[in-house]
Amino acid sequence: MKIYLLLFMVVTGSFLFQTATAQVHTDIQVNIGAQPVWGPVGYDHVEYYYLPDIDAYYNVPRQQYVYLQDGRWIFSAYLPSQYRDYDLDRGYKVVINDPTPYLHNARYRTDYAKYKGNHNQEIIRNSHDSKYYQIKEHPEHDNWKKEHHDHH
Repeated sequence: MKIYLLLFMVVTGSFLFQTATAQVHTDIQVNIGAQPVWGPVGYDHVEYYYLPDIDAYYNVPRQQYVYLQDGRWIFSAYLPSQYRDYDLDRGYKVVINDPTPYLHNARYRTDYAKYKGNHNQEIIRNSHDSKYYQIKEHPEHDNWKKEHHDHH
């Protein structure tokens, strides 16, 4: 009887572990289509970009900038006027998949200070990887849309 109970516990535990592991792997969704064309290539899922040149964030799913102003974090569709000349295409973007990176801003500012002034990052707009063509602002989007539509 003890052997059957032990076997039952092992099988049940194994099943529960596999289920939990499978849930961990399926929680992260691909969001390539939500990424802006000025974002860096190479990421299937992005929550935030940290912009070290201006010490601000961009929330990809919400399409909002997050920046500190007068001691408060501001969430806006636009950068504040002091950054109107900031070139999102050229500025370095650090992908951060943290639900609230701005709450750890001192750490990110320190960790990624070395990327300030770095303009060597390939962006989605310039990529020839067809997975990015689904992004509406990508130069190849219209061709992708025609081809994608023809196959359905």
